[in-house]
Amino acid sequence: MAHGRDLVPSVLLALALDLLGEPPVPLHPVVWMGNYLKAARGRWRAETPPDQLREGAAWWALGAAASAGAGTLAQRLPSGWPGHWIVQGILLKPLLARRALFSAVGEVHTALARDDLPEARRLLSWHLVSRDTSELTASEVAGAAIESLAENLSDSVVAPLLCFRAGGLPLAALYRYANTADAMWGYRTPELEYPGKVAAHADDVLNLAPARLTALCTLLASGGRGVGVWARDRRNTSSPNAGHPMSAFAGALGVRLDKRGVYVLNAGGRVPQAADLPRALHLARLTAALATLFIVLPRKKHV
Repeated sequence: MAHGRDLVPSVLLALALDLLGEPPVPLHPVVWMGNYLKAARGRWRAETPPDQLREGAAWWALGAAASAGAGTLAQRLPSGWPGHWIVQGILLKPLLARRALFSAVGEVHTALARDDLPEARRLLSWHLVSRDTSELTASEVAGAAIESLAENLSDSVVAPLLCFRAGGLPLAALYRYANTADAMWGYRTPELEYPGKVAAHADDVLNLAPARLTALCTLLASGGRGVGVWARDRRNTSSPNAGHPMSAFAGALGVRLDKRGVYVLNAGGRVPQAADLPRALHLARLTAALATLFIVLPRKKHV
């Protein structure tokens, strides 16, 4: 757990540093994690499903141990040292990506607002989603950007901060590794179905609390407007977590979020438009602020 006296200043420093953007690529720990995951995948040799499952699990566990171990070493600095919270904040910053997320959604909005659908599709694919965007309509691009904003608000902002609160830098680093592994390995394709299974399930477990906290803060930020949609549609997605923040956003914004042939959230809502993206960003900022406040509030100690 993050040291009580250092928690608030460390989190606030990390969020402040995030306004400056991402660290250089050679110094970014998430880039290191991605490089490891890519290299590990290149070494897979198993052919049968059971062997693929074991091989993927072993490589995942090795990276998880290294990430948590690095976080542990980084936290070894004595908590009584005056600069402890500064070091903690600096090292926490690369594990979250609020500015990058908001900027990506803003770029998609700019392209849609000037009716440049090809550029909006390209930006959406480049920054926010892994699916093919070449055939998406303008409303589908806007909807996908809102979905990604809601889900990644949980994954890239709330979850790292909540993990830092619960387990300090070791848990925050482990979470970021697990989330990156899921993004790279956690697909139900013939090549990844079994070797990526542990990565996918580990990410599901670690996101149980953050996704629900994000949804709760979204509902509070919207004055409760999305409660009904969240209660009805939160399980419509295949992920046990993504549907929580996405359905809360759909309800709060009054829009229908429809991933063709996969799920529909708030079926009775209106079709999303470019103008909904600034509204979604405003909601995301309020949600992030409320979640941060919840995370850093002191807890009463029970005797």
